[in-house]
Amino acid sequence: MVKISVNVNGTEQLAEVSAPTLLVEFLREKLRLTGTHVGCDTSQCGACTVHLNGRPVKACTTLAVQADGHAVTTIEGISAKDGTFHPMQAAFREHHGLQCGFCTPGMIMSAIGVVERNHSKTLTEGMIRDELEGNLCRCTGYQAIVRSVAAGAAAMGVKVAP
Repeated sequence: MVKISVNVNGTEQLAEVSAPTLLVEFLREKLRLTGTHVGCDTSQCGACTVHLNGRPVKACTTLAVQADGHAVTTIEGISAKDGTFHPMQAAFREHHGLQCGFCTPGMIMSAIGVVERNHSKTLTEGMIRDELEGNLCRCTGYQAIVRSVAAGAAAMGVKVAP
């Protein structure tokens, strides 16, 4: 067992984990943060995307011990303390960027990463589609997701091409 200290959604979490414990297992099973979904276990679908030190990572292929001493933000940690949705969450809701909802947490976490990486550029539909390539949705044709990301980016202060 390895002792780790991880700041998860602004709260320091001390735990003992076995060395091969995946970050997604730590979040879901130890901390009961079940918004991070397990889809493929092979880093193909993006349902498990969280932020590690502000950068999107796939929690199904990241070890919990790799997060030791670092900050992890999950879908549960992006809304305001009063429960107000993050602008990207609100955009997904408003623009119907979800259907069954399984991929949505990972898609939103990836989308926030897209905006943060490209904050000084004008986002285009093509850029959004390219950036979301590592996230799979089996329900939509992606148009509503792309529209949602564009609206969320605009709400976060990023210029979006018409």
